Amino acid sequence: MIYSISDLHLDYTGNKTMELFGENWENYENRIFNNWKNIVNNDDIVLVAGDISWAMTVKEAYNDLIRIERLPGKKVLIKGNHDYWWSSLKKINDLNLSSMFFLQNNSFDFNEISIVGTRGWEDCNEDSDEYKIFKRELLRLEMSIKTAKSTNKKIAILHYPPFDRNGVPNEFHFILKKYNVEICTYGHLHGPGLSNIIEGTIDGIKYFCTSSDYLNFIPKLIY
Repeated sequence: MIYSISDLHLDYTGNKTMELFGENWENYENRIFNNWKNIVNNDDIVLVAGDISWAMTVKEAYNDLIRIERLPGKKVLIKGNHDYWWSSLKKINDLNLSSMFFLQNNSFDFNEISIVGTRGWEDCNEDSDEYKIFKRELLRLEMSIKTAKSTNKKIAILHYPPFDRNGVPNEFHFILKKYNVEICTYGHLHGPGLSNIIEGTIDGIKYFCTSSDYLNFIPKLIY
């Protein structure tokens, strides 16, 4: 089984709150962990689509990552826009978290499936100050896909939705289409933003939004 959930927004200090996005965020960490333990088995995969921890450094993030490490299943994670601690893949891998794989210009093989992905970015045009970030993330997605075994089924993880503000598929979608990616999960949307969720099959790609509040903090079975 392959599950997905995103936007865990863990904070081992207990100082952060997500309740500004709605009362349903109350006690969200315990709800995520309990639901995960009740659903996921050790031989399952869980895709974590970014915004993992509020920590600012890898050393601080370890306190949250070790809690994920101890949960059932193999976890494949990508960076979200709030994962400021995610600076160097080497530093993260040096934590030696045995049940966790971090996606950054690489891919993860599971049976005959390759998991690929990148953070992505909010859709913008060439006049935007953030256009360079947008283009760089497109390159990272393509680099990740190219590391996958060509014969494998491909599942992609993004943090940002691969759609523009009007819900129209953007360049991330067309890269996924180019390489015959079959499933894509994304997160990032919360509160009023949940009204912008797009799911279903577009151009042969099955899309799932896995923001934890959208899923009621229950990992979503995607494959």
